[in-house]
Amino acid sequence: MEYTILGADDEVEILDSLELFLNKEGIRLIKADNGISALELFKTENPHMVLLDVMMPGLDGFSVLRKIREVSHVPAIMITAKSEDYDKILGLELGADDYVSKPFNPMEVVARVKAQLRRNYDYHEETSSKVYKAFGIELDTDAKSVMKDGENLALTSTEYKILELLMPNPGRIYTKQQIFEYVWEGDYIADDSTIMVHISNLRNKLKKDDDTVIIRTVKGLGYKFEKEA
Repeated sequence: MEYTILGADDEVEILDSLELFLNKEGIRLIKADNGISALELFKTENPHMVLLDVMMPGLDGFSVLRKIREVSHVPAIMITAKSEDYDKILGLELGADDYVSKPFNPMEVVARVKAQLRRNYDYHEETSSKVYKAFGIELDTDAKSVMKDGENLALTSTEYKILELLMPNPGRIYTKQQIFEYVWEGDYIADDSTIMVHISNLRNKLKKDDDTVIIRTVKGLGYKFEKEA
């Protein structure tokens, strides 16, 4: 069963980062950048839980939670400012199940989301193998292995993580920040050269005799794994 989380935060880059980690766990994230959109998505998508920033335009997180609690008891996690203890207390009094303070590590939020799903639903982490194939490359996410033209391909752990992020979603552009936070599982450090070197090494290992472009640089945006014709 696929679980759906509604995330509402006007800092869209935060939700984009969380989406990478949640998708890895088999959890779908739908995103809203204001309270009004969050309520609309809640009504149409019927998510299994909500993740609400306190400070949002339109309606704040508390108002959204009040509206949700009028019709549903889905688990809710509030995102608060680090020093605002009052926000944490008020959120819990309104029916929030947990809270997380900014700035946070995405892995902490994912752990809290999974804990709520286990507590409220029959949630089990996905363990089935997923195999992706393109350009003669085969990625097995269960075995953590990569093959090229039928032969094992030796990748570093960093190169593997980059490929594990890019390959399942061909054509999707990932920013350097998204790549960094997924691979290093921490807050982004603006060191573009580090990512560039690892991407370059990975490209060399995936390179085909006909120089087919497998991982493309999208200038000013990031990188993507090309779609196979």
